[in-house]
Amino acid sequence: MIDKEEQKKVDRQNIFKLVVSQFLINLGDVLINPKVTLPWLLQSLGAPLYLLGWLVPIRESGSLLPQLIIAHFIYKVKIRKWVWVLGSLIQSLCVMMIGCAALLLEGASAGWIIIVALMVFSVARGLNSVASKDVLGKTVVKNKRGRVTGWSSSASGLITIGIAVCTLFFFDSLQGDVSFYVWGIVAATMIWLFAALIYSLVQEPLSEVSDKRANLIDVFKEFRLLRTDSVFREFVIARSLFLCAALSAPYYVLIAQQKSDSAVFVLGIFILVSGLASLFSSPFWGFFSDNSSRKVMLISSLLGSLSGIALFLSIKLLPETFSVVWPVAVLYFILSVAHQGVRIGRKTYLVNLGEGNKRTSYVSVSNTIIGIVLLVMSGISLLTYMISLEGLILIFSMIALIGCFIVIRLPEI
Repeated sequence: MIDKEEQKKVDRQNIFKLVVSQFLINLGDVLINPKVTLPWLLQSLGAPLYLLGWLVPIRESGSLLPQLIIAHFIYKVKIRKWVWVLGSLIQSLCVMMIGCAALLLEGASAGWIIIVALMVFSVARGLNSVASKDVLGKTVVKNKRGRVTGWSSSASGLITIGIAVCTLFFFDSLQGDVSFYVWGIVAATMIWLFAALIYSLVQEPLSEVSDKRANLIDVFKEFRLLRTDSVFREFVIARSLFLCAALSAPYYVLIAQQKSDSAVFVLGIFILVSGLASLFSSPFWGFFSDNSSRKVMLISSLLGSLSGIALFLSIKLLPETFSVVWPVAVLYFILSVAHQGVRIGRKTYLVNLGEGNKRTSYVSVSNTIIGIVLLVMSGISLLTYMISLEGLILIFSMIALIGCFIVIRLPEI
């Protein structure tokens, strides 16, 4: 039995290890970003264009949909940091596979190898997602959990700023040169391995072990939480509606591209804006979440909705003002700040909502539902054939605004 001072020291060390490991994962993610770097790589390798449309859905939904099955596996594990470590090791192998495909293959064969590697990578990320929230809940006290996520996101913002600078100054000279990206893949592989090493050093107490059987019937029974737990149900509904604000982000970039002659300049500016938003707002949202994660979700979601409404009204009422990139970039910065708040607030709320295996069930059911909703809501983008981009952003913003009213009904945790 350790004394109080020794426990405080262990807690501080755990927080440091969690922040550093998440920072490293974010650094690796930048190098295989399905919105920026992977599309560029596929195009450089001459892969079929239709493969580009699969990158984001595979990366996002692939890590969310299997989480109920992953949770049933985790129920039988006493020390759950090893699930996170396993996920990171598998991801490092997938990143290595992507690098080998880029170095040795080209065309459709390279494209399909990268797609398959991304599928496995996404499922492995699901291991990290479920285990990380459980380990966070077991190793960090409630009033410090938000800041762990906040500082990790802030460090991620610093990385993104560096990538933006490289994009603005070096992208033109590097375009079409795959060899430098292969070295980036090598670095990413080592980063994931180092992250796994750091995470393995976290001092985690034993978890309760469930005798639940991992069969299909038991997996679907977890969805009963949506019927029996009203607070959890309303949280999932609100989180689903908040997806609309995040889904509107690419259309800000498209509007800005229409206002500029340089796509590379727009790309660099928006990556920079996103990085600045993460760097400066995440610590604030993290500390605020430790006080009230519900209020963070409410304020940040409202801010994101108002950003989209302001963009629509400004383009309709002041079209001459929006003839340049900067006003759109400013509103995108506000949206990015809001997105960080929603992400940190809902993670903190969900971790604090349950304990033990119930927390694992909350995370797995919530993420599985969000994976399904994400695929469905992606279909809203088909409206671009009928309405303007700013009109679509307005629709997304109004849907997200409904989520604000649902959050008002949630209790404080």
